[in-house]
Amino acid sequence: GQSLQALSCFPPPLSHTGSLLLAVHFYGSTRAAPLIPSTALGVLLLILSSLLAYAGIRRSLRNGSLFLSLCLTISVFWCGYGVVFVLRGQGLLNDTGDFRDALVPGLVTFTLALLIIAVVGFLCREVILAMIASAVSLASAHEVAMHYSTAFGSSAVACNYMIVCFVGGYFALGRILYFLTKDKIALPGTDLAKKKTHGQIQSTSGSMNHFAATGLILNMLSASVFGCRLLGITGKLFIGQVPWLWAAGIYQIGICIISYRAMDVLMATFFGFTSILKFAGGYCLLYSVWQPEEPSFPTPFLVVFSILFVVLALFLTLKSPVDGLYLLFYVAYCIALACCPKGLFEGGPQGVDVAIFVASALMTLIHLYNVRANAKIATGKGAVKALLARSSLLKLREGADLHAPYLGYSKYADAEVLGYACSVLASFAITMTGDPQAPLATVVIPWVVVAGGILKLLGGSVAFARGKTLESSAFILYAVMWIIWGLTRYGGLYGTTRSFHAAVGIIAFMLFNGFIVFCTLFLNITWFFYSLTFLLIAVSFLLDSIHALPAGYDIAATLIFGLVSFYCFLSALCNSTFEGSCLPMGRPIVQLSGVGGGMTKCLHLPARKASSVKRIADILKNGGTCGIPTDTVYVLVAACNRPDAVEKAHQSKRQAQDRPMSLWISSLKQLEPAKHLFTPLLWDFMEAAWPSPISLVVPRGEWVDFLGMKDSAKYVGTPQSIAIRIPDCSVTTHLIDLVGPIVVTSANPTGEADTTHHNQVYAKLGDKVDAVLCDGPSPENIASTVVDCTKIDSGNIGFFRVGIIPKSQVKLTLILFLLS
Repeated sequence: GQSLQALSCFPPPLSHTGSLLLAVHFYGSTRAAPLIPSTALGVLLLILSSLLAYAGIRRSLRNGSLFLSLCLTISVFWCGYGVVFVLRGQGLLNDTGDFRDALVPGLVTFTLALLIIAVVGFLCREVILAMIASAVSLASAHEVAMHYSTAFGSSAVACNYMIVCFVGGYFALGRILYFLTKDKIALPGTDLAKKKTHGQIQSTSGSMNHFAATGLILNMLSASVFGCRLLGITGKLFIGQVPWLWAAGIYQIGICIISYRAMDVLMATFFGFTSILKFAGGYCLLYSVWQPEEPSFPTPFLVVFSILFVVLALFLTLKSPVDGLYLLFYVAYCIALACCPKGLFEGGPQGVDVAIFVASALMTLIHLYNVRANAKIATGKGAVKALLARSSLLKLREGADLHAPYLGYSKYADAEVLGYACSVLASFAITMTGDPQAPLATVVIPWVVVAGGILKLLGGSVAFARGKTLESSAFILYAVMWIIWGLTRYGGLYGTTRSFHAAVGIIAFMLFNGFIVFCTLFLNITWFFYSLTFLLIAVSFLLDSIHALPAGYDIAATLIFGLVSFYCFLSALCNSTFEGSCLPMGRPIVQLSGVGGGMTKCLHLPARKASSVKRIADILKNGGTCGIPTDTVYVLVAACNRPDAVEKAHQSKRQAQDRPMSLWISSLKQLEPAKHLFTPLLWDFMEAAWPSPISLVVPRGEWVDFLGMKDSAKYVGTPQSIAIRIPDCSVTTHLIDLVGPIVVTSANPTGEADTTHHNQVYAKLGDKVDAVLCDGPSPENIASTVVDCTKIDSGNIGFFRVGIIPKSQVKLTLILFLLS
């Protein structure tokens, strides 16, 4: 773990290593036998590309987007480059011109993309990054020229990679001096401890997504493959260009995930859409390996895809009109594909690819420059927002609760928009039955497997991270169903035969979905119909598996499910963009008392932030109750000097008499004024036992009045005794330092198990507390040990509850204390 963390601090040396490999390769390319075999070079580049991607993402959490864009751009470059070399080493690119046609689309893209990064780097005084980007860009340009003219030798390419080596060596030297001298010596350009100039990486709805530039570069890459064919730069479309398309698709899904991390739902959804097109393009080129004819595209799906792009473009225009206009290129692309039977292999879609390449390059420049520079390139941002501000019907949602999770604290925005869109795409894709003799000839598998499966799994994972357990389970179940059925029916795995075993498997899925339908009765009306109409899809799968599918049934089922999914897509977009319920999801069909506690607005504050602890302290001082983490399990607390809050906590728990509320302090200094009211033996034992997960039950006395409990004292402890503790948890003790002594009870209804995660606090008491300090799972799953110290002066102690600390350890502490 430490070695990987160290890698995140040294991405330029990683680029230095890869550039050294390529320099050696090109210097030795004139030899009869290469110094580094093509397969070995490809594998090494793949390893370095993965490390560089990791380093860039880790470092991007502390630095600006230019650094991330450079790392990920070179990473995807070497990923596709490495696979092409592996294909060459395995003898798949031996024909004349094949190696050139495979490499050139990627080299053209990265020549321009890295040049854009270099220009922005020089303008923003990021000299080291700009020099690395410009050197790799020149190397790519020279390599393109080398493939088309013998006048350009490989030495020019190697020289540019040597520049990267020298710059990387300089940077490595600077970092070594920086650490050896303990931050006293820093060579110019090697100090990474720069402050963020434009806010945090995680953006809100009004700020720019720092990761979008890399996604736009990936759009350039996929467009280059088909645009180069139209312009005559490459001679054909074939398997050698698949690495660029699929590398772009894989990285695009990664950009989609970190865009959710940046709280940018619209761009994340857009990148999810474009990744589907990249995988489909790679599938089409791969298909030619085993079939001479070109595959065809299903028209209904592409029409629906263009509609989804239009809707997404309209909503993105509210954030940035330029980004919204950019999406219209993909609307035109889907229409062009729908109008051409052979899709990607005809000139119309390839012409749109050229336009997408140019537009993506311009958008990359705008995004990179606007993130790093003080002066901005005008994008119309805020114009539509100002226009809507005058409207009384539509009001944009803003504020801290824009991406508030359903339960607990989440680092991701909601991914349901993409999940519903994938349902629309997958359902309309299967309206094409295809040819049983040539099941792969119609491009359906990418739509069903990637859209309906992989991206829906992504949506389910994000939903689970946000506390939406039921929605997450449904998305994951449907994703598995789409993947299995898509590969089985449209991959030709069972051909024209039908199997009883397939029917049994589908029935099992239907039973699982039946349970989800039942659960959605308690969620909302829309989700009930969403899960119910998926049963129609499952029935069509079942009837097809037993060869009893009526004519037109599958089309009707997909239309119904697709329309319901499209409504969910629109509803999720509207509800995340506008205030109020423009397209409501509806109320639960069955409402039970006690269900939906976590749906009430309740602050979720991450415990790792000092500002969160201060805010919790302010809530407690003002008479609120909060759930907080401790050294054992989560607890419900109130300020000791606020009788109203203590009574509220008592009422919310309906605490049983055998489990009274206890008192917590941060140190014995808070009891110092009342020290004379404790026996010396008891006081010394408290000093020896704390801080720890041990609660000591001490005799009730006048010392309680020194804590300012007043009327709230009757709710704490029993008439004879009070349990008191100093927790061994820095967050909790810091909170008590800010608030003063607090009254504590377990954060669960009486008789239930202890809560060991902040999501459980939301689920059980979300409508009864004002805030929850979220710190993930508890360090322990067992509560504290409660020791009876009411008779300690006679040398005896008892145990009301044996928790995480065993009896033997407590008794040993007492014996050692008495002996000392």
